[in-house]
Amino acid sequence: MQLLKESILSRGRVVGKDILKVDEFLNHQLDIKLLNEIGKEFKKKFNGKEINKILTIEASGIAIASIAAQYFDVPVVFAKKVDSKNLDKDTYETEVYSFTKARNYTVRVSKKFLNKEDNILILDDFLANGRASLGLIDLVNQSGARVSGIGIVIEKGFQEGGSIIRSKGITLESLAIIKEFKNGVPIFK
Repeated sequence: MQLLKESILSRGRVVGKDILKVDEFLNHQLDIKLLNEIGKEFKKKFNGKEINKILTIEASGIAIASIAAQYFDVPVVFAKKVDSKNLDKDTYETEVYSFTKARNYTVRVSKKFLNKEDNILILDDFLANGRASLGLIDLVNQSGARVSGIGIVIEKGFQEGGSIIRSKGITLESLAIIKEFKNGVPIFK
């Protein structure tokens, strides 16, 4: 997706050897026009797939999934990282390691929002080592639902996540795949 790649090059920042900061437009401050185009692109990529819910993980995935959901005309469910008093006690739970935060989270989804009749599209902002996606797949599997596909805005192709997901036979569509960072610049696949 050319508009996304241009945004990454002009507004993203490489930190160290493996971090891409896109907080100016994707996961702190949101560029709604860009998110709208991302939503349209996901609709094109998964056109013809049976999808009746979108699943993501808080926090950065929520905006992406919400904008995309209007093109699929389906609800968004998001896995919560923080336990709260207003979360149902009857939940599906799994543990997810966050690459950027370098810690494990228990993520939860109320059982009333995922069931065996569902065909789920998983959406998220980044794919690095694949732990968030694997955790969401686990939640879907616990519910008896089906994963119709996974959509990722930015995949770090030099990390293992894409290979792990693809090896499971799941349709994975990434809108921008970064092959490497060279001299502080993302190089796309």
